[in-house]
Amino acid sequence: MKATSSTPRARTLAAGLREVREAHGVGLRQLARILGFAPQVLSLWEKGLRLPSVADVALILGFFKVRGEKQKYFLELAGSAREPDWLTIGSPDIPEPLSGLLECERSATTVTNWALGIIPGLLQTADYARALLSNSNLTVEQADARLKVRLDRQKILTRPDPARLSAVIYETAFRELLGNEDIMSDQYDHLLAMSGLPNVSLRILPAGQGYHPGLLGSFLIYEYEELPPVIFLEHHGGSAFLSDDRHITAYRRLAKIVTGSALSEEASRSLIAEVTR
Repeated sequence: MKATSSTPRARTLAAGLREVREAHGVGLRQLARILGFAPQVLSLWEKGLRLPSVADVALILGFFKVRGEKQKYFLELAGSAREPDWLTIGSPDIPEPLSGLLECERSATTVTNWALGIIPGLLQTADYARALLSNSNLTVEQADARLKVRLDRQKILTRPDPARLSAVIYETAFRELLGNEDIMSDQYDHLLAMSGLPNVSLRILPAGQGYHPGLLGSFLIYEYEELPPVIFLEHHGGSAFLSDDRHITAYRRLAKIVTGSALSEEASRSLIAEVTR
């Protein structure tokens, strides 16, 4: 069945409703019976294949006594779920939009990642990620929470039916010292190991080639078997999800540009191995 709405907001709303229900230990059919919904309809809502009305979302939240900012957040999602693009504002704690990223990533079959400033999150070691987070004005508790989420995200590459990752890393990010030399040495070893997986393509784009549009910022493209692609852009203090056709076309074109300028997979592995020596 094709989705009637598969925007980033709609997918985040679907994941949120499912998580609220499961957190209370209530089965899908049980909730449908109590609230008077058809189980098939509730299932479609939780899969993001159909959109519930704001009133339906309010009814579910009311049953589970979801109040305050979380209630406001879900109702705002429900009211704007058909809008194709989504600009979010981050916070020191695990931001609510992160659930949108996790949902986009969880069901993706292919991920294309252009990394300009740092090693991609899906390929970071725990120590590298910790060094990065510890310099991000976060408390120890906040850094721990984000580190756990980041490491959990990486499981999409090693699960029984793994997503395919095509990553291009700018050479300056690859060579930037984060933490200390031991952390970077382990990170290089990890990149070599991950590049050996059949579902991972890792390439380095050498610096010093002059201007190209990839220098304007990193991006991720998530693609799916049945749903339209989603672009994710992350910046300090905020992020954006894009699903409009013109954005998809533009970022696919940009992905071809950076990939076409990058070293081959074999040459990239050789460069990484050389740095580790």
